[in-house]
Amino acid sequence: MVFDGIVISFIVGFLRKGNLWGLAQLNLKWGWIFPLLLAIELAVFSFQNDNKFLGDISGSIYMLVYVLGLLFLFMNRHNRGFWFIFTGVLLNFLAMAVNGGRMPVSEQAAAVLDPGYIEALKDSLYAKHALLTSSTHLGFLGDVIPITDPYPRTQIISIGDIVMNIGIFFFIQSLMVHKKVDTTAPSL
Repeated sequence: MVFDGIVISFIVGFLRKGNLWGLAQLNLKWGWIFPLLLAIELAVFSFQNDNKFLGDISGSIYMLVYVLGLLFLFMNRHNRGFWFIFTGVLLNFLAMAVNGGRMPVSEQAAAVLDPGYIEALKDSLYAKHALLTSSTHLGFLGDVIPITDPYPRTQIISIGDIVMNIGIFFFIQSLMVHKKVDTTAPSL
């Protein structure tokens, strides 16, 4: 869902006659950490079912990634929208932290997805997700909201994802529309 939020934010920014010059002015503390955390998450996701030890500690690794991500967001809280992004990530973190490092997924909500997704959740470690059960804590913060037609991509999201995407929208709009750079030549 985050990818969708980014794409929609850019489209709206262009419709508002914004530009990408604001990206050149982007100055984030610890800006290097986001790509590193994403690479770690993708590596764990890719290999956690092939390596028992990695599978056993994958929930802890996801929690560490979230803690570092929250620290990055807090350090950059002066950017417009970052408090929303921080809050959304924190909500997702809480749901995962009390459930062994896995995001609870509602089987009822996941019914809108390919049936193979639910089977994967039942049979093995699937990314950072686990099926929501009666023993799940804070299940309402999990992936419990199905998104279907007329939205172009069927998916399930969490309350945290929604809050995070609101922040992403505000942030990208501030870069594209509010920080317009004067590209005209100075008059002599």
